Amino acid sequence: MRTPLALAVVGLLAISLPAGVGMATAIESQRVTFRAGADSTLLKGDLTVDYKLRAGAGQALTVELKCSNAQSYFNVMAAGTDTALFIGSSSGNRFRGPLPSDGDVRVRVYLMRPATRRTETSTFSLKVGISGAPLAPVPASRDALIPGTPYHASADVPCGSGNSATVLVMNPEGQKRQFLFVKGKAVASNQPEKLSVQRRGDVSVLLLRENVERYEIVDALVVGG
Repeated sequence: MRTPLALAVVGLLAISLPAGVGMATAIESQRVTFRAGADSTLLKGDLTVDYKLRAGAGQALTVELKCSNAQSYFNVMAAGTDTALFIGSSSGNRFRGPLPSDGDVRVRVYLMRPATRRTETSTFSLKVGISGAPLAPVPASRDALIPGTPYHASADVPCGSGNSATVLVMNPEGQKRQFLFVKGKAVASNQPEKLSVQRRGDVSVLLLRENVERYEIVDALVVGG
């Protein structure tokens, strides 16, 4: 039996991850900015809303929710994906973690569907912050793109069900997985499950969903060898 292959593409340094409740109505979207010199802000509201913050790969996002209804939660979606990398209803009302990609990260505050069906309401305060410096992109003069793509290298990756890079993997089921490498080490993914990393020679073995998903990323793909 042959091991299924996943197509992986990599952009060296930051390429410019329902949230779980299945809302039937349009979700309000609000842009969040910080005052000069500040790296966090406090938001208040009473609606289902997506708060959008501009951030870079490698920066750390912190979120803390306080609400009047215990059925209120928030999810976090990394830039470029609707898949939640943090789901509040299963993980709590505090989050801190590195972001795997450049762009608008979304923090969605919502009331669980059973509570909305009971016409319950909730008011909340949400503290959000971005800290750390984003990873610097590699100049095009130092690393050419694959023609017709925004990526710098590609490879077939065996998988089961001093450099920084964002590796995008398309697994055999057609699902996208995004992994952030810093100085050659995998540090984050765009999935809500904990990322486990094992080293085997010049290969990083990435495990998700309690080892159900397994990806082998060779160092040469990450550093452009």
